[in-house]
Amino acid sequence: MSISDLFDSGFQKRNQDHFAAIVKVAMSDGVITDDEKAFLDRLAKKLDISEHDYAEILKDYQGKPINPPTSYDSRLERLYDLARMVYADNELGAKQTVMLQRLGVGLGFSPGNVAYVVDKALKLVDAGVDLDNFIEEIKNMNR
Repeated sequence: MSISDLFDSGFQKRNQDHFAAIVKVAMSDGVITDDEKAFLDRLAKKLDISEHDYAEILKDYQGKPINPPTSYDSRLERLYDLARMVYADNELGAKQTVMLQRLGVGLGFSPGNVAYVVDKALKLVDAGVDLDNFIEEIKNMNR
């Protein structure tokens, strides 16, 4: 097995784990709405999740652990990626904030301040900031 094969399989596994965590958050209320299902379909394509893996994840989402990033910077990187995906998904419209708040709680942000963090994240993505500026702005948003 070549180094590129190891990298590709590791990257794919990370995408699958990331997708499984999002499915688990979407199922937190016991149902995936039509809007959530459409978002998951589009997200699976963006993350290169195969139809087989998609079906397996949906079938066994309870068996997949949510492993939120342990470091705050990693959590912010994941929030940045999710905010860009949700923001770019024009199909969600006004529901993008609700979806991202649910995902934010799944990432480990507290329910008490997730709305504030998500609002700031979407504004930063709308402004086109890069990852470094995003992290800096979120870290310093209360100053």
